[in-house]
Parts: sequence; structure tokens; C-alpha cells
Amino acid sequence: MKVSELSPPRRISEAPPVRIEAPTVDDGVEVWRIARDSKVLDVNSRYAYLLWCRDFAETTVVARAGRRVLGFVTGYRRPEEPNTLLVWQVAVDAAARGQGLAGRMLNSLFDRVPEVDHLETTITPDNDASIALFTKFAKRRGAPVKVDELFSGELLAPGEHDDHEPENKYRIGPIPDTARQS
Repeated sequence: MKVSELSPPRRISEAPPVRIEAPTVDDGVEVWRIARDSKVLDVNSRYAYLLWCRDFAETTVVARAGRRVLGFVTGYRRPEEPNTLLVWQVAVDAAARGQGLAGRMLNSLFDRVPEVDHLETTITPDNDASIALFTKFAKRRGAPVKVDELFSGELLAPGEHDDHEPENKYRIGPIPDTARQS
């Protein structure tokens, strides 16, 4: 009999559980990478994401399995309306898509930011995935959604001959306090 036959069978390691939590500065590079690799977000510099993870960690979440960042939602309180959480970007790593992670991160973020009863974001008219994400969030929370154009495509176009879809503002709320899942 060979020694290897006496060894206990190998265990198939399970993937670590996904945790949704505030980012650290060290997460900024991974957040930037996911934004860049999404191919749909307007990508900012690494520096901007490092600052975001430092200065807006209370209004931002990352989804993490072990040490690996799988996705993020960045947001901030609107200065003129501190009861409104503006969600700036949502992205999930390609390897983790299709598992409802974006919705779970959005729920977690809203539930962890105190004294907020409205959520806003902007979405281009052609972004069906984001429209579905935010309208499903509103439905789960029993809140109305109001859609208005916030920035025209002309205002956003970088050059004279460039096109950009308008950014429509989705304002969700008021969200009943009883809808919080915390």
C-alpha cells in the first residue's frame, strides 16, 4: 500500500464568505481596477479612488471574499441635503457577477448610513442593469422613484464631436424607516 493511500482525502476548500464592509485606503487600487475593468463606468484616477476610500469610507462599501475585493458602491451625503445618500458608482468584478452582489451592497450601504431617508443616483438611459438595480431597491424598500434629467449629454460630452448620453437622476424616497434591514 502506498503512503498516499493512507492519507485522509483532501478537502475541497470552500470559497470564503462574502463580507460587505467599509473600505480601507488599501482597497482603493482594487476599487479603481474594478471600475476600469467594468468597461462602463467613467473611470477616475487611482488617486481619486484612494481618496474616496479614505474620505468617504462611511458612505461607501466593498464586498470582500477573504482579502479580495469583489465589488464596491461609492456614495456620499449631499451637502445641501444630508438626509440624501448619493450613490456615485456601483461595480462588481466580472468573476462575481450574476449573484445579486450589487443589490446586497446597495442594501448594506443604505442600512449603515444613519439618518438618511432618500437615495439618489444618476443613470444613462441605455444602462438597463443600473435602472433595474435601483428600481428593484426602491420596490424592496416600498419607496417611490422620481426620474428627471440632471445633466444633458451636451454638458457631459468631452469634445465638440463627441456624444454622451444624458445622466438621469433617480431620486428614491422617502424611504420608510421601517424598511431598514439593520
